[in-house]
Amino acid sequence: MRLFVAVTFTESIKTAVYEVEERLRQYCNGGTFTNRENLHLTVVFIGETNRIEEVKQAMNGAVSKIAAEPFLITINGLGKFRRNEGDIYWMGIEKQEVLWKLQKALVKELKEAGFYDIDDREYKPHLTLGRRVRVKNDFHEKEFAKDIPSLKMEVGKISLMKSERVNGKLVYTEIYHTIIHC
Repeated sequence: MRLFVAVTFTESIKTAVYEVEERLRQYCNGGTFTNRENLHLTVVFIGETNRIEEVKQAMNGAVSKIAAEPFLITINGLGKFRRNEGDIYWMGIEKQEVLWKLQKALVKELKEAGFYDIDDREYKPHLTLGRRVRVKNDFHEKEFAKDIPSLKMEVGKISLMKSERVNGKLVYTEIYHTIIHC
């Protein structure tokens, strides 16, 4: 199974982000855009494994070790990672100390459980809007970004997500979650 741990979004946040994505599409000559139902914030990408129980234990351990209460994240801005085959466009997440601590604790717990391939570079949370995006010449990123609303959402859980193709469509399914509480 292809797994990752994520913050899932409320329907209202998905709608608002998807509206930004739809506006961005108007300025593109191509790209693959995130399906509305798949919008999420990756905390840790795990990859292919069937060791679900160990991942659950790591999630529970990380939440327990940081002893946090539910926290607020702010989604705003527009950015991109440059790629030869087309850029990855994303919305940013403002620095939120609890989120960073949670991500670091989860990476540590997973590595201690034997998931040695987990990426432990500096966490750069972002919400992917599209991959392999090629914008038209008349696209002005800074102007476009001025009209993106700042979105706030309380995070009260982290979710273990399964990624799979169903009838040719990428589908993310929550298979477990851990509640964030002291």
